[in-house]
Amino acid sequence: MSTTPLKQPHRFSSPWNLQYRLYLLTWMTTWSLLCSWTPKPFNCFRIFVLRLFGARIGTHVFVHQRARIAHPCKLELGDGCCLGDAAHLYNLAPICIRSGATIAQEAYLCTASHDFSLQTLPLISAPIVIEEDAFIGARAFVLPGLTVGRASIVGACSVVTRSVPSHQTVAGNPARRIIKSS
Repeated sequence: MSTTPLKQPHRFSSPWNLQYRLYLLTWMTTWSLLCSWTPKPFNCFRIFVLRLFGARIGTHVFVHQRARIAHPCKLELGDGCCLGDAAHLYNLAPICIRSGATIAQEAYLCTASHDFSLQTLPLISAPIVIEEDAFIGARAFVLPGLTVGRASIVGACSVVTRSVPSHQTVAGNPARRIIKSS
């Protein structure tokens, strides 16, 4: 996994300048006040708000009102994809969810961690790509820097520690390929 260190003068400081922190505060406040309580038919409004904050979103996308997106400006959602109830995108680096992909309820896509080889434990980040027609099951966890291949399935409660090739089904902790019996 190729990671990028985030600039922090020391381990308890923010890697973002004041302007970006104000953007994040405005984003969190806007989503909480205007979107998090809206019923499903208000999806178009939620998509509008995400685009307003810089998300790149295709057509026929569904974002559940309880989905959590840390940085909308680092999010790309392809045509016909879905973010389920309480799906959490912790995207300090970009997350790209391609056309037709589904992120099920309470799944967690995490693009950041800490460099444990250094005493200061600096933040590091790496993008996540979910390819076309992939499915991330309920409460699955996807680590930074990984790709889940086209039409792959990640089982519920799985922990994805390596990229998943196209047309594979994986499950478990750590997620391993499931061989289907005939």
